[in-house]
Amino acid sequence: MANTEWRNQTAITEFILLGFGDLPTLQILLFLLFLVIYIVTLAGNIVIIALVVADQHLHTPMYFFLGNLSCLETCYTSTILPRMLASLLTGDRTISVSGCLVQLYFFGSLVCTECYLLAVMSYDRYLAICKPLRYAVLMNGRLCFQLAAGSWFSAFLPISIIIFLMSPLTFCGPNEIDHFFCDFTPMIKLSCSDTHLIQLLAFILSAIDILPPFLLTVTSYVHIITTILRIPSTTGRQKAFSTCSSHLIVVTSFYGTLMIVYILPKHNLTRDLHKVFSVFYTVFTPLVNPLIYSLRNKEVKQALRKVARKLVAFRRFQRI
Repeated sequence: MANTEWRNQTAITEFILLGFGDLPTLQILLFLLFLVIYIVTLAGNIVIIALVVADQHLHTPMYFFLGNLSCLETCYTSTILPRMLASLLTGDRTISVSGCLVQLYFFGSLVCTECYLLAVMSYDRYLAICKPLRYAVLMNGRLCFQLAAGSWFSAFLPISIIIFLMSPLTFCGPNEIDHFFCDFTPMIKLSCSDTHLIQLLAFILSAIDILPPFLLTVTSYVHIITTILRIPSTTGRQKAFSTCSSHLIVVTSFYGTLMIVYILPKHNLTRDLHKVFSVFYTVFTPLVNPLIYSLRNKEVKQALRKVARKLVAFRRFQRI
């Protein structure tokens, strides 16, 4: 809807991300909290990537996709947290319109990429559990590369179209975004141009980009759970479920918070609660993913222990 009452006003060139500015006494505490989270997130995901690359036992499709997911989480959290940290430390909450569009582009692209990667990982677990005899043939190296590359490319293309259409929009004020990052809906609401077409196209592209991987993920886990329940022995069921439990936790936390923020009616959520749930999927999900995979995965724990033993041996050798 075109905001005709704003058309005669001067076009604005920057937004103010209100973020957590309504908590002035907690700015330093929030800065330290998010700084620690950012460092731990980067360290955890980089360690996962290094282990997947360096350890021969992790050169399997499941860990190849896990390495991609960790790479994505590193980029994902770096799209939002550095800007938030600077705002909390300096008090400067302004961001240029072009800077906001760039942040929205990378944020939207990486969210969609995560949807595709989680779907690919669930499909990988489906083949491993439901079709174990054909798994090695079906999930070969070439298909792994194609699925990973397709996940990245398929996500970035639709967002590029939306950003291209948003670039000519005029923003006439007010220029305050009651959020800690640039999201599509808060930005569109501040435009005094006609946004009917962009909103319709964004809805269609979002449905095309998110619904198919979500349905594939759900379908894969329906088949996985059905297959696991048919296993006669308790030990066999536990062993089969252990191979996908970490991924299932990640999928549930990611889609759960995403649905609360974007699908539930807005009147059901206060603005502050909306920010809290946004923090969950933008900040805490990238933080807990490496922890979930390292604490619940036998192979990753073994690889970590192996690296720890090598570091201890190297330090002893240096002292000699």
